[in-house]
Amino acid sequence: MTDRNPRRVISVDDLRRYALARSFFQPTTLGRAVTKLGFVQADPIRAPARAQDLILRHRVLGYKAGDLERAYSNLGLEEDFFLNYGFLPRRSQALMHPRIPRREWPTARSRQAQAVLAYITERGSVHPRDVERQFAYGKITNWFGGSSNAATHLLDEMHSRGLLRVVRREGGTRVYAVRQATSEDAKSSLSADDRFDALVDIAVRQYAPVPSPGLGRFASMVARAAPQWRLQRAAALARAKRRYARTRLDGIEWYWPANESPGSSRWQTPDVVRLLTPFDPVVWDRRRFRLFWDWDYRFEAYTPAAKRKLGYYAMPLLWRDQVIGWGNLSVTQDALEATFGYCAGRAPKQPGFRLALETELDAVRRFLGLSTSNQAKSGR
Repeated sequence: MTDRNPRRVISVDDLRRYALARSFFQPTTLGRAVTKLGFVQADPIRAPARAQDLILRHRVLGYKAGDLERAYSNLGLEEDFFLNYGFLPRRSQALMHPRIPRREWPTARSRQAQAVLAYITERGSVHPRDVERQFAYGKITNWFGGSSNAATHLLDEMHSRGLLRVVRREGGTRVYAVRQATSEDAKSSLSADDRFDALVDIAVRQYAPVPSPGLGRFASMVARAAPQWRLQRAAALARAKRRYARTRLDGIEWYWPANESPGSSRWQTPDVVRLLTPFDPVVWDRRRFRLFWDWDYRFEAYTPAAKRKLGYYAMPLLWRDQVIGWGNLSVTQDALEATFGYCAGRAPKQPGFRLALETELDAVRRFLGLSTSNQAKSGR
């Protein structure tokens, strides 16, 4: 365990401040921020913006909603399934490829894929509606239980298998091209063990400090993202436990990069308020969230409205180093509307909180392209 004062006992408070300070690094350029994060989860729900934009607005200078979609094709980034679906540097994506799926396609499905691949090769890039018109494969039942175009579903599968890549988005819809071997692929002449370890390291760098169950979860998720190495999960997890620094608190092992020190005084949390998407790296690991703030945050977008307690897209409300409640944001007639709930039943009385909250709401308005003169309609 690396620490300037080796006799100092690391506490949960230290781990919480460390987690926040390293995640909310000094805002930088878009490309550098994604590289520093290692991975940005994507989600299509806009409340009031997509998850990837809400994640990046805290970490990129002057970020506006949609900037990633507009720029990522020029930043050496790719869309792919890693821990979840999202955006990551091309060199990181190359560590997972060539991806070998666990199951082969049935003959008929394989023929459909080859026909679509030839069509896209000829055209260069295609919008899903072009494939739907050309092949008319009909409808299928998606995993939500609804109906989806079979051609769109096939494109998703081909992308997942590494046959296609996303070259850009149009109105949020992925536009595909054939994935060719890249210079990054050529550089990835690492062994399977080294690739697996590098992918686990990306996850740990983003989510450190990681409680022991989370480390095992990362190893499982890498094994799903690169199924050709799924049988190496146990060995990779054992290597990770030896590779990282760690401490044990209240019966839980915590892990973090060996060159960092959670007990260091460098990890400071400023007097600011942040509204966080449910997919933010600080919020994503619900077990760690509970250990840090002693309450069970729930994402209720798919919960029936009558059963929701926090709201459709309740965003955890971080004040200094404490998550003190949640907010629900929406835009009506170009004005930001915000309602809040607090774990203690009321807003904190500490000096500076109200001003910090208004500062954050103004930042959200700028991010959404709204006038900061339109004050949020807010309530408890």
